[in-house]
Amino acid sequence: MKKILFLCFLSFSISVLGQDYKTTFEKATQDYANGNYEAAISKYEQILEGKQESVALYYNMANAHYKLDHIAPSIYYYEKALKLDPNHEDALNNLVFANNMTIDAIEKTAPTGFQKIKENTIGSFSADGWAQIAVISILIFVVFFIGYYFSEKSITKRILFTASILGVILFIFSFTFSFIQQNNTSNENFAIVFSEEASIKAEPNPKASEAFLLHEGTKVKLLDSFNGFYKLEISDGRQGWLKQESLKAL
Repeated sequence: MKKILFLCFLSFSISVLGQDYKTTFEKATQDYANGNYEAAISKYEQILEGKQESVALYYNMANAHYKLDHIAPSIYYYEKALKLDPNHEDALNNLVFANNMTIDAIEKTAPTGFQKIKENTIGSFSADGWAQIAVISILIFVVFFIGYYFSEKSITKRILFTASILGVILFIFSFTFSFIQQNNTSNENFAIVFSEEASIKAEPNPKASEAFLLHEGTKVKLLDSFNGFYKLEISDGRQGWLKQESLKAL
């Protein structure tokens, strides 16, 4: 009986909290509409403190920061929104505008032949996208194999059998690509530089020589951490070390 009462209380509490966050979100959105961007950000942060997250929340926070010319936070929250929904068109478009405010103009290293093939094939869809194709392809196999099994005409059986085999091949490739994309995503950690100007060191030591400079809003890849520093890599392939408090991991 006590367990049932506890579950009922927990369910009720979650419902009340969810409603409370919804109300706060609506008030924040109204603040944004009225041009009170600081107030909107404050309310959105209250929701985040409650361990709530959504594409809309991150996207709205990014927009509010962008309106205030907060370069690093706007880029950071657009990136957070895109982690939840990589195909969010508005976030993708606005991120371009936010990136245009950054100082660092870093050229990407030209991909090798294999990398180009990988980007043009596996990189065409997210892990979830390839997983959906895998599900569809296995359904195609089942439908055509059933048709093959019950068909009486030899030519029809050959066509349906070939189609079912193609479904299996598509499933194998899409499942494999989904696994590779998921593995790539889980193994890659990125961060946004929040310091107005950040000195990238050659070693994880405050007294080490400066390798190069970065500025707020630049996206970096995190490779390692040591002694309060992150080892990072930028899109042109250069690497160095930066104090952890100068970055905010995505």
